[in-house]
Amino acid sequence: MNFITSLLGNLNYGTILFLMLLESTVVPVPSEFVVTPAAYHAASGQLDLWLVILFATIGADLGASINYVVAYYVGRPVIYRFANSKWGKMCLLNQEKVEKSERYFDDHGIVATLTGRLIPGIRHLISIPAGLAKMNYWKFLLYTTIGAGCWHAILAGLGWYLHTIVPEDQLNDKIEEYAEYIKIFIVAVVVIAIVWFAVRHLMKKKMPQN
Repeated sequence: MNFITSLLGNLNYGTILFLMLLESTVVPVPSEFVVTPAAYHAASGQLDLWLVILFATIGADLGASINYVVAYYVGRPVIYRFANSKWGKMCLLNQEKVEKSERYFDDHGIVATLTGRLIPGIRHLISIPAGLAKMNYWKFLLYTTIGAGCWHAILAGLGWYLHTIVPEDQLNDKIEEYAEYIKIFIVAVVVIAIVWFAVRHLMKKKMPQN
């Protein structure tokens, strides 16, 4: 954890990518405290905002791909065994969390790969049920990129905004304060996305087949 803390204190494009890779596997790295401070620094000219979002999303894609490949090839029993192991618990992981992500995937289908990237507690695990279900990798990667990119853009927008109202020594406290507002916003976005995909699916089914 000291290693991760040191990386959080030295944010550049490489550390952003690496930390988001870890966050998208099973390592408990909160993206709010990576992308938001990086965007805060971008607002002062130390980094480029668009590159922050880009490298964060590439890192998320790489981490999610690791989860996907592992789940695809090792299967559910090994995933559960790891989740219940000492190493799994060190990563704040357990079988219940994996099962929760599976239920979300089962309930919402492949669109869960997109919307799940926006939901805390599911975001870093949604690639596991995608791998277990042997979802097409390129479709998985596309939806993961869109979902992760949207999430990082939201966090980057928050960081850019906070630069205008708080000094850096109060940044983490403000991120925690705004976390609840972000969750409400994310839930609204996810609900809208699910409804949109559901309506689109129903309209396709009702269209006459040639």
